[in-house]
Amino acid sequence: MKDIRVSALVLIHPQRPEILLVRKTGTTSFMLPGGKPEPGESAEETIIREIAEELGLTLDRERLIPVGTFAADAANEADHRVIGDVFRYDGLPAGLDIVEVSHQAEIAAAGWFSYDPMPADTAQRQFAPLTRDRVVPALREQGVI
Repeated sequence: MKDIRVSALVLIHPQRPEILLVRKTGTTSFMLPGGKPEPGESAEETIIREIAEELGLTLDRERLIPVGTFAADAANEADHRVIGDVFRYDGLPAGLDIVEVSHQAEIAAAGWFSYDPMPADTAQRQFAPLTRDRVVPALREQGVI
């Protein structure tokens, strides 16, 4: 099994028990926004760049709060494991429209999904194991959600 290293971001809806998830083009799994580092990039640099590319948002590094590093089966790549350096954001990034979340690059859809409980997987829509099985439980344990 091959490992894929990523940085991912938790954005929590300000009024409802929901987190922002994205789905990449050609896939059915929703996951936390983020992606793979470029050579020499730190986890923080990766998430700042990826959020700019995927959601068109500028993150303030001082508002990134480490949640932890987690491993799970990769949602969209068979025989791969994803290792994610996960951050949450203190508040919401400037310019984020919580009603109509804009997305770009390889992102086909973005939306808010309940974390209490997370919706069941269906044939048309699944949730990444990293998000469902690792990050959401860690956020609960940490008292964040």
